Parts: sequence; C-alpha cells; structure tokens
Amino acid sequence: MHHYATTFVIALAVTVVLIPVAILLAKRTGAIDYPGGRRVNKKPVTRLGGIAIYLGFWLAILWTQEIDQDLLGLLLGSLVIFSAGLWDDIRGLRPLYKFCWQIVAAVILLIFGFNMGSFSLPFVGQIFLSGIAFGLLGALLTIIWLVGMINTVNILDGLDGLASGICLIVALLLFWSAQQISNYPQAIEAAHWTMALAGAALGFLIFNFNPSRLIMGDSGSMFLGFTIGAISLYGLLKTATILGLIFPLLILALPLFDVVFAIIRRKVRGKSITKADRGHLHHRLLDAGLTQRQAVLLLYMISGAFGLAAVLLAKGYWILAVILLALDFALLLNTLLRRKSLVAIFHKKMRRQDG
Repeated sequence: MHHYATTFVIALAVTVVLIPVAILLAKRTGAIDYPGGRRVNKKPVTRLGGIAIYLGFWLAILWTQEIDQDLLGLLLGSLVIFSAGLWDDIRGLRPLYKFCWQIVAAVILLIFGFNMGSFSLPFVGQIFLSGIAFGLLGALLTIIWLVGMINTVNILDGLDGLASGICLIVALLLFWSAQQISNYPQAIEAAHWTMALAGAALGFLIFNFNPSRLIMGDSGSMFLGFTIGAISLYGLLKTATILGLIFPLLILALPLFDVVFAIIRRKVRGKSITKADRGHLHHRLLDAGLTQRQAVLLLYMISGAFGLAAVLLAKGYWILAVILLALDFALLLNTLLRRKSLVAIFHKKMRRQDG
C-alpha cells in the first residue's frame, strides 16, 4: 500500500492536535463568525480551522514524500490560496481580490505543468489539445477548472461538517481512482495526496460536526477546493484516468450542481453571482424544517451516491450508473425547486424510526 496509512494517520493526528491552537488564534485575532444574516450558527464560532487542515495536509506530505516539481507546484499554489483565505478570515477580502488570487494560484500550477493538454472521455479515448490555439484552450480550461473547484467547496461550506465531510468522501473516491492505475509512479504520488487530504478532512470533521467547535473559514474551504482540483487534474495530466474529466465531475456533482443553480438563480433575479444568498441546497433543507445534522447526512448520502455512480461507470455497469444518476438528479431538483416535498417524506421516515 506504499505506506498510505502512514500519510493518512499523520494528517489526521496533526490536524486534531492543531485544532485547539487554531481556536486560540481565532479568538486572539477576532476571526469569529457571529449569528445573523445567512449564517446558520446559533452562537459565535471561531473560523480558522483552515490552519489545522492546511498544516495537517502538508506535514503529512512532507514527512512521507520527496519534493519534486509537481509537489513544489502544488505547495506554492496552495500557499497562495491558503494565504488569501487566511487574510479574508482575519481581515476580510473583497470578492474581486479573492478571485484574482484564485487565478494566481491556478496559474502557478499551470506553470509547473498541471494542465488539460490531454484528457480521456468514454467511448472516445484520449483527446490531445495540441498546437498554440489548443494549448491556450487547455490553459484556459485548467484555470476555469481550478477556480471552479475552489469556489465550489467554498460555497459548500455552509453547515457544520458539510464541506469537510463531502471533501472526505471525494478524497477517498479519488484515492480509489488512483489505485486503479497504481502502476504509474504519478498515481502513487497522487494517492498519497488524497490520503493526506482525507486525514486532514476527517481530523477537522471530528470537531466540526454539529454542534461545531469551529469552522474552517475560507482558508480551509479554498485550500480543499484547490487541492481537490489539482489532484484530479494531476491524474488527467499524467495518466489516462478511468473516465478523465467525467470521474471527478461526478464525484463533485452535488456542490457543482449547487453552484450552477446559484449562478442561474442570481442572474435571473438580476443579482451579482458573487452576492451570497439563502438559496443553496443546505439553506433550503433548513428552511424546510430539517435540523443541521439531518440536512448534512442527507447531503452526504446524495454525494456518496454520485461517487458510487462514478465507480459503477468506471467498472462498466452503465445501466446501474445511469439509473442511480437519474435518481440523484431528481432528488436534487426536487430539493432545489420544491422546498417542502422532499423534506416532508424525509421527516415522516425519521419520525417513524424515532417512534
């Protein structure tokens, strides 16, 4: 197993140990979320959990891996995105400035060779973007992909344990994907990255599940999104992964679906796409009467089902995968377009179990 367990345990342990330090730093710097507005917390909560996640991930990686060009690119890019998030958590950062730093972090990865110069698709095989024009297209797609992943996880971080739990699911599924092509050295390296990510996410989730002792803040959510985007891109770059772009897209379908719906919703209402609102999946579930724990567990289930569909596709069980995807998307649309119908069914089931 190439000592994957060691990487996971180190990331988990470091993150858990550093949580109290992050809480103390948040209190001293005033990085505290107070109830009100679109926030769902009922009492003040510190928001520098990203420090523990970031250090847990990188101490595990640097302990178990040698630094090569790819790892250096990931380190520098993640340092930029983490620093921008940390500044936003403590001092506040305008959305435009945050977006610019996201692009800078993506460009750093691009410089170090992470790009969509080639990718694989079902029934089509490898697609290569050669030539100057296609090379620029690959670079643009890379930046869009990374910035999209960053903001997807950032938007997902709305309930206790939601972002960290789904990122844990994503990391484990990406580890499974890397294991399918483990005869490649790059796949082994990517597998260690996913294990470090899973360990850090789980370590944070222990303290972040409702009722939460702290939240990760933008430093944590943007770092997680950036790292997930980089890992999936790394697999696309170095090997003909199982389903190319399709695999990570399916694993992240829940938050991506939420982001796309949020953009459409805000455009229709004439609002800026950067302006926060209470129309996300988790907000709708809460507004319809679910508790935080119920909403988070339901969203875990939906995310896990998308991941299972990706695995079924990879194994060639297309009919089962399509059926599962259809049910999953129907559930999402029901939640987004009709706030109460899904929740009523879910509540009745929960009450029967309680009774």
